[in-house]
Amino acid sequence: MTFSTKIIDATGLLCPLPVLRARKALGVISAGDVLEINVTDKNAPADFRAFCGETGHELLNIIDIGGGHRISIRKRSANEKKRT
Repeated sequence: MTFSTKIIDATGLLCPLPVLRARKALGVISAGDVLEINVTDKNAPADFRAFCGETGHELLNIIDIGGGHRISIRKRSANEKKRT
């Protein structure tokens, strides 16, 4: 099975917009695919940790990049349960 990566640019956006953009993008990609979000909001790492904890998507990493972060999330499959 081949998985793909989708990249979205949420630089310059403040909470909750980066998470809302990610939620929308995760709605159209396939289970197992990776979403990479480029963000500059300093609170984004904590926001995405909480988002993944609530939705069950896998937070793969948070990488510091010049003036922001690149956050990678793997979309959970429909048969995976949300974490409670």
